[in-house]
Amino acid sequence: MKLIILGTGWWANTHATSFSEIAGVEIVAAVDSDDVRLRAFAARHNIPLTFNSLEDALSWGEFDAATNVTPDRVHYATTLALLAAGKHVFCEKPLAENFAQAAEMADAAERSKQMTMVNLTYRNVAPLQKARQMVLNGDIGQIRHFEASYLQSWLVSKAWGDWTTQPQWLWRLSSKHGSNGVLGDIGIHILDFVVYGAGSDIKTAAAQLKTFEKAPGNRIGEYELDANDSFVMMAELKNGALGVIHASRWATGHLNELRLRVHGDRGAIEVTDTPNGATLRICAGADADEAIWRRVQVEPVATNFERFAEAVRTGVGQEPSFRHAANLQEVIDHARNSAASLPTLIIAAQSGPYDTGAAEERRR
Repeated sequence: MKLIILGTGWWANTHATSFSEIAGVEIVAAVDSDDVRLRAFAARHNIPLTFNSLEDALSWGEFDAATNVTPDRVHYATTLALLAAGKHVFCEKPLAENFAQAAEMADAAERSKQMTMVNLTYRNVAPLQKARQMVLNGDIGQIRHFEASYLQSWLVSKAWGDWTTQPQWLWRLSSKHGSNGVLGDIGIHILDFVVYGAGSDIKTAAAQLKTFEKAPGNRIGEYELDANDSFVMMAELKNGALGVIHASRWATGHLNELRLRVHGDRGAIEVTDTPNGATLRICAGADADEAIWRRVQVEPVATNFERFAEAVRTGVGQEPSFRHAANLQEVIDHARNSAASLPTLIIAAQSGPYDTGAAEERRR
């Protein structure tokens, strides 16, 4: 497979490294409108050719597939152009900025018969894949309840750099720069974590979003910091399970942690993924009586990069598909709309001993 890398920002380095390690994959060109960044990237990864536009790369045309690592708002037009040119596409998440665009991309992918995948990276977590098998095998019985979280702390921690001065973070906080906030950025990851791990798509969902004050006027330079920072969601799965999903960039003490708990009528499982590794635990059978959890050993799995290369080689499609990503985007759009229309409930009650605000007012 002759591959081009479209977009050479910091995450493209992971794509270049991962694909370069796969036998039979040759990275033949890189594409970016920022010539300085493009040439540095190509030199770093020994990529022979560079193009400043996708149009120029398509005019050259000597490649089979593209990995699309452009900003979210660019996925739609560039992916459609690649599919129209008969190229296989591995696209970063989210597939598009909204469901209408994502559905159109899924339709185009299915018409084209090209191999397409979306890089929902937590499919690479072996314990999540094992958890799905256990759920589908009935190891914990009928699913009744679930809870899931995706916690990051880069708005309060400098472990990944100073977000107040670095564009790769600032754009994620600004809707005018193509961000749908934490809901659109990492929300799609935790939604996929849930539906894949629990073995069922989402039937209904409603959400509440929150944007916190982060700078004077919530603005830094050209960046208006208006994108949501945290969300909470209530959801029901098609298998009948009810649960909650939440995510935040303000979760102090958690650099990047995903957690899913799935509770059935005969047991429960828990998957946790952190930068230090992933684990799977189960509480089932006789252990359920005493709430004893046991760790499950899991074998490594192929990565999304490897499975995309395999799909191109064999002509057999792999998940996560464009259609799956479009379905997740529909949930995200619905959650955003539900949050915008959710009425605010103001509880007017007599102050109690824990109402410190009322107590302070009385002291005045």
